[in-house]
Amino acid sequence: MIFPSASAPVHLDAAAGEPLHPAARETLLAALDAGYADPRRLHRAGRQARLLLDNAREVVAQCLEVRPDEVVFTPSGTHAVHLGVLGLLAGRARVSDLLLHGAVEHSSVMHAAQWHEGRGGRAAALPVDRLGRVIAETPAELADVVPAVVAVQAANHEVGTVQPVAEVAARWDAPLFMDACASAGRLPLPPGWAAAAVSAHKWGGPAGVGALLLRKGARWRPPFPGDDRVDERATGFENVPAALAAAAALQAVTETRDAEIAWQHTLIDRVRREVARIPDVEVVGDPDDRLPHLVTFSCLYVDGEALVTELDRLGFEISSGSACTASTLEPSHVLAAMGVLTHGNVRLSLTRSTTEAEIDAFLSALPGVVERLRAEVGM
Repeated sequence: MIFPSASAPVHLDAAAGEPLHPAARETLLAALDAGYADPRRLHRAGRQARLLLDNAREVVAQCLEVRPDEVVFTPSGTHAVHLGVLGLLAGRARVSDLLLHGAVEHSSVMHAAQWHEGRGGRAAALPVDRLGRVIAETPAELADVVPAVVAVQAANHEVGTVQPVAEVAARWDAPLFMDACASAGRLPLPPGWAAAAVSAHKWGGPAGVGALLLRKGARWRPPFPGDDRVDERATGFENVPAALAAAAALQAVTETRDAEIAWQHTLIDRVRREVARIPDVEVVGDPDDRLPHLVTFSCLYVDGEALVTELDRLGFEISSGSACTASTLEPSHVLAAMGVLTHGNVRLSLTRSTTEAEIDAFLSALPGVVERLRAEVGM
Protein backbone atom coordinates (compact mmCIF):
# COMPACT_ATOMS: atom_id res chain seq x y z
CA MET A 1 0.00 0.00 0.00
CA ILE A 2 1.37 3.43 -0.98
CA PHE A 3 0.39 6.08 1.52
CA PRO A 4 0.14 9.82 0.81
CA SER A 5 3.37 11.77 1.00
CA ALA A 6 3.99 14.53 3.51
CA SER A 7 3.72 17.06 0.64
CA ALA A 8 0.20 15.87 -0.23
CA PRO A 9 -1.55 14.93 3.02
CA VAL A 10 -5.11 13.69 3.21
CA HIS A 11 -7.03 16.24 5.26
CA LEU A 12 -9.58 14.43 7.43
CA ASP A 13 -10.26 17.24 9.91
CA ALA A 14 -13.01 19.19 8.16
CA ALA A 15 -14.88 19.57 11.46
CA ALA A 16 -12.14 21.97 12.52
CA GLY A 17 -12.10 23.73 9.16
CA GLU A 18 -13.28 22.85 5.66
CA PRO A 19 -10.87 23.91 2.86
CA LEU A 20 -11.91 27.15 1.19
CA HIS A 21 -14.61 26.49 -1.39
CA PRO A 22 -13.75 27.62 -4.96
CA ALA A 23 -16.89 29.77 -4.97
CA ALA A 24 -15.67 31.52 -1.82
CA ARG A 25 -12.19 32.07 -3.24
CA GLU A 26 -13.51 33.59 -6.46
CA THR A 27 -15.96 35.83 -4.63
CA LEU A 28 -13.42 36.91 -2.02
CA LEU A 29 -10.87 38.00 -4.61
CA ALA A 30 -13.46 40.05 -6.48
CA ALA A 31 -14.93 41.55 -3.32
CA LEU A 32 -11.57 42.67 -1.96
CA ASP A 33 -11.50 45.41 -4.59
CA ALA A 34 -15.18 46.32 -4.31
CA GLY A 35 -16.02 45.92 -0.62
CA TYR A 36 -13.22 47.70 1.22
CA ALA A 37 -15.16 50.78 2.32
CA ASP A 38 -17.20 51.39 5.44
CA PRO A 39 -20.78 50.33 4.62
CA ARG A 40 -22.07 53.13 6.88
CA ARG A 41 -20.69 55.84 4.60
CA LEU A 42 -22.84 57.63 2.04
CA HIS A 43 -20.22 57.98 -0.70
CA ARG A 44 -20.12 55.64 -3.67
CA ALA A 45 -17.63 53.16 -2.22
CA GLY A 46 -19.57 53.03 1.05
CA ARG A 47 -22.85 52.42 -0.74
CA GLN A 48 -21.24 49.67 -2.78
CA ALA A 49 -19.90 47.99 0.36
CA ARG A 50 -23.35 48.23 1.95
CA LEU A 51 -24.90 46.64 -1.13
CA LEU A 52 -22.44 43.73 -0.95
CA LEU A 53 -23.07 43.28 2.78
CA ASP A 54 -26.83 43.29 2.27
CA ASN A 55 -26.45 40.78 -0.55
CA ALA A 56 -24.40 38.48 1.69
CA ARG A 57 -27.10 38.71 4.36
CA GLU A 58 -29.83 37.89 1.82
CA VAL A 59 -27.99 34.80 0.56
CA VAL A 60 -27.21 33.46 4.03
CA ALA A 61 -30.82 34.01 5.08
CA GLN A 62 -32.15 32.17 2.04
CA CYS A 63 -29.80 29.20 2.55
CA LEU A 64 -30.61 28.90 6.26
CA GLU A 65 -34.32 29.62 5.77
CA VAL A 66 -34.48 32.68 8.00
CA ARG A 67 -35.29 36.36 7.40
CA PRO A 68 -32.47 38.66 6.21
CA ASP A 69 -33.00 40.93 9.21
CA GLU A 70 -32.43 37.90 11.47
CA VAL A 71 -28.81 37.52 10.26
CA VAL A 72 -26.06 39.34 12.19
CA PHE A 73 -22.50 38.91 10.90
CA THR A 74 -19.86 38.37 13.57
CA PRO A 75 -16.06 37.92 13.64
CA SER A 76 -16.40 34.18 14.42
CA GLY A 77 -18.78 31.42 15.40
CA THR A 78 -17.53 31.71 18.98
CA HIS A 79 -18.44 35.39 19.10
CA ALA A 80 -21.88 34.56 17.71
CA VAL A 81 -22.32 31.96 20.49
CA HIS A 82 -21.38 34.47 23.17
CA LEU A 83 -23.66 37.16 21.71
CA GLY A 84 -26.53 34.69 21.45
CA VAL A 85 -26.30 33.06 24.87
CA LEU A 86 -25.47 36.15 26.89
CA GLY A 87 -27.84 38.39 24.91
CA LEU A 88 -30.78 36.08 25.57
CA LEU A 89 -29.83 35.93 29.25
CA ALA A 90 -29.75 39.74 29.38
CA GLY A 91 -33.17 39.88 27.74
CA ARG A 92 -34.61 37.52 30.37
CA ALA A 93 -32.85 38.95 33.43
CA ARG A 94 -36.14 39.88 35.11
CA VAL A 95 -37.47 36.34 34.74
CA SER A 96 -34.53 34.22 35.86
CA ASP A 97 -30.73 34.07 35.96
CA LEU A 98 -30.48 30.33 35.23
CA LEU A 99 -28.83 29.02 32.07
CA LEU A 100 -29.57 25.37 31.28
CA HIS A 101 -27.20 23.84 28.76
CA GLY A 102 -26.46 20.41 27.37
CA ALA A 103 -23.62 18.62 29.12
CA VAL A 104 -21.88 18.11 25.77
CA GLU A 105 -22.00 21.68 24.46
CA HIS A 106 -19.04 23.26 22.68
CA SER A 107 -16.48 24.99 24.89
CA SER A 108 -17.74 28.40 23.67
CA VAL A 109 -21.08 27.72 25.36
CA MET A 110 -19.34 26.42 28.48
CA HIS A 111 -17.19 29.56 28.63
CA ALA A 112 -20.29 31.74 28.26
CA ALA A 113 -21.84 29.81 31.17
CA GLN A 114 -18.73 30.37 33.30
CA TRP A 115 -18.71 34.07 32.40
CA HIS A 116 -22.37 34.27 33.42
CA GLU A 117 -21.69 32.50 36.73
CA GLY A 118 -18.77 34.83 37.40
CA ARG A 119 -21.23 37.71 37.34
CA GLY A 120 -23.61 36.14 39.83
CA GLY A 121 -25.75 34.07 37.46
CA ARG A 122 -26.49 30.36 37.63
CA ALA A 123 -25.87 27.52 35.17
CA ALA A 124 -26.80 23.83 35.18
CA ALA A 125 -26.19 20.97 32.77
CA LEU A 126 -28.81 18.81 31.09
CA PRO A 127 -27.68 15.14 31.07
CA VAL A 128 -27.07 13.11 27.91
CA ASP A 129 -27.38 9.42 27.08
CA ARG A 130 -24.55 7.15 25.97
CA LEU A 131 -24.91 8.35 22.37
CA GLY A 132 -24.36 11.95 23.44
CA ARG A 133 -28.00 12.99 22.95
CA VAL A 134 -29.53 15.42 25.42
CA ILE A 135 -32.29 13.70 27.38
CA ALA A 136 -35.41 15.66 26.48
CA GLU A 137 -37.33 14.63 29.62
CA THR A 138 -36.94 17.04 32.51
CA PRO A 139 -34.49 15.70 35.12
CA ALA A 140 -36.05 15.33 38.57
CA GLU A 141 -33.58 17.75 40.14
CA LEU A 142 -34.60 20.43 37.61
CA ALA A 143 -38.36 19.81 37.71
CA ASP A 144 -39.17 23.03 39.56
CA VAL A 145 -36.60 25.41 38.10
CA VAL A 146 -37.42 28.38 35.89
CA PRO A 147 -34.64 28.84 33.34
CA ALA A 148 -33.89 32.11 31.62
CA VAL A 149 -32.36 30.36 28.60
CA VAL A 150 -31.83 26.78 27.43
CA ALA A 151 -28.79 26.09 25.22
CA VAL A 152 -28.69 22.94 23.08
CA GLN A 153 -26.51 22.43 20.01
CA ALA A 154 -27.94 21.27 16.69
CA ALA A 155 -25.42 18.42 16.48
CA ASN A 156 -22.44 17.54 18.61
CA HIS A 157 -19.14 18.84 17.27
CA GLU A 158 -17.15 15.95 18.71
CA VAL A 159 -19.20 12.77 18.12
CA GLY A 160 -21.71 13.98 15.51
CA THR A 161 -24.94 13.08 17.32
CA VAL A 162 -27.91 15.19 16.23
CA GLN A 163 -29.73 16.76 19.17
CA PRO A 164 -33.53 16.83 19.76
CA VAL A 165 -33.69 20.62 19.65
CA ALA A 166 -37.43 20.92 19.04
CA GLU A 167 -38.25 18.41 21.81
CA VAL A 168 -36.05 20.21 24.33
CA ALA A 169 -37.51 23.58 23.34
CA ALA A 170 -41.02 22.24 23.95
CA ARG A 171 -40.07 21.12 27.47
CA TRP A 172 -39.15 24.55 28.79
CA ASP A 173 -40.94 27.89 28.87
CA ALA A 174 -37.75 29.69 27.90
CA PRO A 175 -35.99 30.76 24.69
CA LEU A 176 -33.60 28.19 23.27
CA PHE A 177 -30.14 29.05 21.99
CA MET A 178 -28.75 26.65 19.39
CA ASP A 179 -25.09 26.30 18.47
CA ALA A 180 -25.32 25.21 14.82
CA CYS A 181 -21.67 25.81 13.94
CA ALA A 182 -20.97 22.12 13.36
CA SER A 183 -24.08 21.46 11.25
CA ALA A 184 -24.96 24.59 9.27
CA GLY A 185 -24.38 24.02 5.58
CA ARG A 186 -24.50 20.24 6.10
CA LEU A 187 -27.95 19.69 7.61
CA PRO A 188 -31.09 21.87 7.60
CA LEU A 189 -31.60 23.83 10.80
CA PRO A 190 -34.20 22.23 13.10
CA PRO A 191 -37.11 24.29 14.48
CA GLY A 192 -37.66 25.53 18.01
CA TRP A 193 -34.81 28.00 18.60
CA ALA A 194 -34.83 31.73 19.38
CA ALA A 195 -31.18 32.41 18.53
CA ALA A 196 -28.50 30.36 16.82
CA ALA A 197 -24.82 30.63 15.87
CA VAL A 198 -23.11 29.49 12.65
CA SER A 199 -19.50 29.57 11.48
CA ALA A 200 -18.41 30.04 7.86
CA HIS A 201 -15.15 28.09 7.87
CA LYS A 202 -17.10 24.95 8.78
CA TRP A 203 -18.82 25.00 5.35
CA GLY A 204 -15.91 26.20 3.21
CA GLY A 205 -16.11 29.94 3.77
CA PRO A 206 -13.17 32.01 5.01
CA ALA A 207 -12.17 31.89 8.66
CA GLY A 208 -13.10 34.90 10.76
CA VAL A 209 -16.76 35.03 9.73
CA GLY A 210 -19.69 33.83 11.79
CA ALA A 211 -23.31 34.81 12.11
CA LEU A 212 -25.81 35.17 14.91
CA LEU A 213 -29.30 34.22 13.79
CA LEU A 214 -31.78 36.07 15.96
CA ARG A 215 -35.47 35.33 15.51
CA LYS A 216 -37.80 38.29 15.13
CA GLY A 217 -39.38 38.99 18.50
CA ALA A 218 -36.75 37.19 20.59
CA ARG A 219 -36.07 38.93 23.90
CA TRP A 220 -32.41 39.77 23.37
CA ARG A 221 -30.30 42.60 24.75
CA PRO A 222 -26.69 43.53 23.84
CA PRO A 223 -24.48 41.82 26.46
CA PHE A 224 -21.36 43.82 25.57
CA PRO A 225 -20.63 47.52 24.94
CA GLY A 226 -22.32 48.68 21.74
CA ASP A 227 -20.92 50.00 18.48
CA ASP A 228 -22.43 52.36 15.91
CA ARG A 229 -22.34 49.92 13.03
CA VAL A 230 -24.76 49.07 10.23
CA ASP A 231 -26.21 46.37 12.49
CA GLU A 232 -26.39 47.63 16.08
CA ARG A 233 -26.52 44.02 17.32
CA ALA A 234 -22.94 43.46 16.12
CA THR A 235 -19.64 45.05 17.10
CA GLY A 236 -16.67 46.06 14.98
CA PHE A 237 -16.11 46.87 11.33
CA GLU A 238 -17.81 44.27 9.13
CA ASN A 239 -15.49 42.21 6.95
CA VAL A 240 -17.58 42.73 3.84
CA PRO A 241 -15.48 40.67 1.38
CA ALA A 242 -15.29 37.73 3.79
CA ALA A 243 -19.03 37.87 4.54
CA LEU A 244 -19.79 37.80 0.82
CA ALA A 245 -17.37 34.90 0.29
CA ALA A 246 -18.98 33.01 3.18
CA ALA A 247 -22.39 33.51 1.58
CA ALA A 248 -21.10 32.27 -1.78
CA ALA A 249 -19.68 29.11 -0.21
CA LEU A 250 -22.89 28.45 1.74
CA GLN A 251 -24.98 28.84 -1.40
CA ALA A 252 -22.72 26.43 -3.29
CA VAL A 253 -22.73 23.71 -0.62
CA THR A 254 -26.47 24.05 -0.06
CA GLU A 255 -27.11 23.36 -3.74
CA THR A 256 -25.12 20.09 -3.62
CA ARG A 257 -25.93 19.14 -0.02
CA ASP A 258 -28.24 16.18 -0.62
CA ALA A 259 -25.79 14.31 -2.83
CA GLU A 260 -22.87 15.09 -0.54
CA ILE A 261 -24.76 13.91 2.55
CA ALA A 262 -25.51 10.56 0.90
CA TRP A 263 -21.92 10.05 -0.23
CA GLN A 264 -20.38 11.04 3.10
CA HIS A 265 -22.81 8.85 5.03
CA THR A 266 -21.65 5.90 2.90
CA LEU A 267 -17.97 6.57 3.59
CA ILE A 268 -18.44 7.15 7.31
CA ASP A 269 -20.61 4.04 7.67
CA ARG A 270 -17.70 2.08 6.22
CA VAL A 271 -15.19 3.73 8.57
CA ARG A 272 -17.40 2.93 11.56
CA ARG A 273 -17.64 -0.75 10.56
CA GLU A 274 -13.94 -1.22 9.83
CA VAL A 275 -12.67 0.66 12.88
CA ALA A 276 -14.98 -1.34 15.16
CA ARG A 277 -13.17 -4.50 14.05
CA ILE A 278 -9.92 -3.36 15.66
CA PRO A 279 -9.61 -4.93 19.14
CA ASP A 280 -10.41 -2.67 22.11
CA VAL A 281 -11.70 0.20 19.99
CA GLU A 282 -15.03 1.91 20.76
CA VAL A 283 -16.85 3.91 18.08
CA VAL A 284 -18.97 6.58 19.80
CA GLY A 285 -21.96 8.72 18.90
CA ASP A 286 -25.22 7.86 17.19
CA PRO A 287 -24.59 5.50 14.24
CA ASP A 288 -27.49 6.88 12.21
CA ASP A 289 -28.87 10.23 13.42
CA ARG A 290 -25.61 12.11 13.12
CA LEU A 291 -23.56 14.57 11.11
CA PRO A 292 -22.85 12.86 7.78
CA HIS A 293 -19.12 13.58 7.60
CA LEU A 294 -17.83 12.78 11.09
CA VAL A 295 -16.86 9.76 13.19
CA THR A 296 -15.13 9.53 16.57
CA PHE A 297 -13.56 6.47 18.12
CA SER A 298 -11.48 5.68 21.20
CA CYS A 299 -8.58 3.22 21.28
CA LEU A 300 -7.80 1.58 24.60
CA TYR A 301 -4.08 1.53 25.56
CA VAL A 302 -3.25 4.24 22.97
CA ASP A 303 -2.65 7.94 23.60
CA GLY A 304 -4.83 10.03 21.30
CA GLU A 305 -2.12 12.60 20.60
CA ALA A 306 0.36 9.85 19.72
CA LEU A 307 -2.16 8.38 17.30
CA VAL A 308 -2.72 11.77 15.66
CA THR A 309 1.05 12.32 15.36
CA GLU A 310 1.77 8.91 13.88
CA LEU A 311 -1.05 9.18 11.34
CA ASP A 312 0.15 12.66 10.43
CA ARG A 313 3.59 11.20 9.73
CA LEU A 314 1.91 8.87 7.25
CA GLY A 315 0.04 11.75 5.63
CA PHE A 316 -3.38 11.59 7.29
CA GLU A 317 -4.59 14.69 9.13
CA ILE A 318 -7.12 13.89 11.85
CA SER A 319 -7.70 15.39 15.28
CA SER A 320 -7.75 14.22 18.84
CA GLY A 321 -11.16 14.83 20.37
CA SER A 322 -9.72 16.69 23.35
CA ALA A 323 -9.32 13.27 24.90
CA CYS A 324 -6.25 13.94 27.02
CA THR A 325 -4.13 16.73 25.63
CA ALA A 326 -0.67 17.62 26.80
CA SER A 327 -1.77 21.17 27.55
CA THR A 328 -4.64 20.35 29.92
CA LEU A 329 -4.38 16.66 30.83
CA GLU A 330 -8.16 16.77 31.04
CA PRO A 331 -10.41 14.20 29.35
CA SER A 332 -13.03 15.36 26.87
CA HIS A 333 -16.05 16.69 28.78
CA VAL A 334 -18.23 15.39 25.93
CA LEU A 335 -17.04 11.79 26.23
CA ALA A 336 -17.05 11.96 30.04
CA ALA A 337 -20.69 13.14 30.04
CA MET A 338 -21.59 10.27 27.70
CA GLY A 339 -19.91 7.72 29.97
CA VAL A 340 -17.77 6.28 27.17
CA LEU A 341 -14.06 5.60 26.85
CA THR A 342 -12.11 8.88 26.87
CA HIS A 343 -8.60 7.51 26.37
CA GLY A 344 -7.02 7.35 22.91
CA ASN A 345 -9.83 9.33 21.34
CA VAL A 346 -9.63 10.66 17.77
CA ARG A 347 -12.06 12.32 15.37
CA LEU A 348 -12.12 11.89 11.61
CA SER A 349 -14.19 14.28 9.48
CA LEU A 350 -14.47 14.29 5.70
CA THR A 351 -14.03 17.26 3.40
CA ARG A 352 -16.26 17.70 0.35
CA SER A 353 -13.46 16.24 -1.82
CA THR A 354 -12.53 13.16 0.27
CA THR A 355 -12.33 10.12 -1.99
CA GLU A 356 -12.99 6.44 -1.44
CA ALA A 357 -9.33 5.71 -2.23
CA GLU A 358 -8.21 8.03 0.57
CA ILE A 359 -10.50 6.25 3.02
CA ASP A 360 -9.13 2.89 1.77
CA ALA A 361 -5.61 4.08 2.50
CA PHE A 362 -6.55 5.36 5.96
CA LEU A 363 -8.28 2.13 6.92
CA SER A 364 -5.27 0.13 5.71
CA ALA A 365 -2.88 2.21 7.79
CA LEU A 366 -4.86 2.51 11.03
CA PRO A 367 -4.66 -1.07 12.44
CA GLY A 368 -0.88 -1.17 12.10
CA VAL A 369 -0.47 2.22 13.75
CA VAL A 370 -2.64 1.18 16.70
CA GLU A 371 -0.73 -2.10 17.05
CA ARG A 372 2.67 -0.35 17.01
CA LEU A 373 1.66 2.24 19.58
CA ARG A 374 0.27 -0.42 21.89
CA ALA A 375 3.49 -2.44 21.54
CA GLU A 376 5.50 0.62 22.60
CA VAL A 377 3.70 0.66 25.95
CA GLY A 378 3.91 -3.09 26.39
CA MET A 379 0.36 -3.98 25.37
